[in-house]
Amino acid sequence: MTTPLLEVESLSVSYGKVEAVHGVSIRAGEGRIVSVIGPNGAGKTTLLGAIMGLLPSRGTIRYLGEPLAGASVEERVGRGLVLVPEKRELFASMTVGDNLALGAFARRRDGEAATRRSLDEVYGRFPRLAERRDQLAGTLSGGERQMLALGRALMGRPKLLMLDEPSLGLAPLIVREIFSIIVGLRAAGVSILLIEQNARAALQVSDDGYVLETGELVLSGPSAELAADPKVAATYLGQGAGH
Repeated sequence: MTTPLLEVESLSVSYGKVEAVHGVSIRAGEGRIVSVIGPNGAGKTTLLGAIMGLLPSRGTIRYLGEPLAGASVEERVGRGLVLVPEKRELFASMTVGDNLALGAFARRRDGEAATRRSLDEVYGRFPRLAERRDQLAGTLSGGERQMLALGRALMGRPKLLMLDEPSLGLAPLIVREIFSIIVGLRAAGVSILLIEQNARAALQVSDDGYVLETGELVLSGPSAELAADPKVAATYLGQGAGH
């Protein structure tokens, strides 16, 4: 059996005396989309923060078979672990092109030619960003900002792309477009860990899924099986148990 890209075992994260994530274990295989669904406050964003090294945690996080304990955020990014946060955190007063160039900062040793190739690939994947390359990021629509956040992350050549609520605040048509892009990234060889409140969309595009409630894992398995589970259908897909 091949080593998973990411292995999280018995992970716990506390804010003071409050434990936000308790004993969570997940795996993300290479070339797969893994979704973590659950209600607001379930600990989904906290889980990503701990994996990225933004929050102190207890338990084991292994990436490419090696423990990440002690690795800084910058080291994790350099090794191909990239997070697109829920708030997207773009530089509003900088152009689209400059935001994208910043995404390649961790790869600056690769040289300008490599950065240019990555930029051409991102513009090929997101033609709208190419059209707006000289526009300030703060003037983009919600969907365009999400595309820019994805594009900037791809400039870092991630092996594992972690997405925190990519559909948040977007119109249904744009949500479909964003999820279509996510599926395209998997086809291009990018593995994805997807945190998403839109359970229906997440389970439709992912291979494996986990359900997180009040900081604990309550269900896991192939996404198609989770989508067919009466409890998941009733709680997260808006269907009665008899559906």
